Amino acid sequence: MSRLYAPRAVFEAEHQELRASVREFLRREVAAHIEEWEDAGDIPRELWGRAGKQGFLGFGVPEEHGGPGVADYRFRLAMIEEFAKVGATSLAAGFSVHTDIVLPYLVDLAPPEQAERLLPGLATGERIGAIAMTEPGTGSDLQGIRTTARPDGDGWVLNGSKTFITNGIHADVVIVVARTSDDPAAGSRAFSLFLVEEGMPGFTRGRRLKKVGLKAQDTAELSFEEVRLGPEALLGEEGRGLHALMSHLPMERISIAVTACAGTRAALEWTIEYVHQRRAFGKEIAEFQNTQFALAEMVTELEITQAYVDEAVLRLNRGELTAVDAAKAKWWATEMHKRTVDRCVQFHGGYGFMLEYPIARAYADTRVTTIYGGSTEIMKTIIARDLLGVR
Repeated sequence: MSRLYAPRAVFEAEHQELRASVREFLRREVAAHIEEWEDAGDIPRELWGRAGKQGFLGFGVPEEHGGPGVADYRFRLAMIEEFAKVGATSLAAGFSVHTDIVLPYLVDLAPPEQAERLLPGLATGERIGAIAMTEPGTGSDLQGIRTTARPDGDGWVLNGSKTFITNGIHADVVIVVARTSDDPAAGSRAFSLFLVEEGMPGFTRGRRLKKVGLKAQDTAELSFEEVRLGPEALLGEEGRGLHALMSHLPMERISIAVTACAGTRAALEWTIEYVHQRRAFGKEIAEFQNTQFALAEMVTELEITQAYVDEAVLRLNRGELTAVDAAKAKWWATEMHKRTVDRCVQFHGGYGFMLEYPIARAYADTRVTTIYGGSTEIMKTIIARDLLGVR
């Protein structure tokens, strides 16, 4: 590997040991199958179990519930970088939703009996998790959610539909955001979180959605028709759903920023290797000043962004990362990622448009990163409101 992968100060020896284990897992179980999975539009479910046995899925889950009891996000940072190196973006996306989004909600909010029942299987990959926020008519505006949960005895009845749900086809456990009050004065307290599980009557999966990129990662529509839930299905407090979402967004968004930096680094690595192979006018593309200046610009932009993201990871570990600072990392890193991959495709020429090259798959996979997890425009709005003190 080039100096792009020189050790960084953010990592310690234990993180690099995990990195080596992940690299071996990817070599043995993943790298040779990526193109096959992309063509099939699916990743074998059993791969989750194999990853779980290696301890790659349960970060943050306490030891008493089958996890390593380690919440240090630097382990995830190292893992995400290794997945990016081999172009396993679809697999990484599913794992990130499961590990970086679903598990923290359950660890923090699930009642003891639910945690004891669900977390061990999620930590080992026996169960797969998803979160259902987006609806057909509602994207980043979570207060526009129409899915409802009405009280019924000591439980609830859930009705509504969700779309663009990562892990939607394979998920055994889904965290669903639903409206629990129709009082206009309730504001953000009109929403709650619920746990819906595979096999519950009225819970159905719609079609597997065909996407521009991340083709092997399963994304689906979900429907809930008179789904009866017990009182234990309420995750956290009634009316505190949006508060829970806001408190967990820093990890979700820093996960996306970490993935963007890792993807940028991989794209540059592939491109540096390629410009030494490709020749024009009797010399390597690497010898042209335009190539040198462009790569210098992209590497500099990556390293400056990486420094901010690495520091954000350390602040996340300390519980100090704010939603605003996570929003800065998310929009900037994803826009940089998209911009860099586009430039790297240009250096590959016509081959950059061929799916047998990882840069071409990266070009398709990268586009959605400025949209999901909150669009760039929403991130800027969050930052501006904090800066100007307006709503």
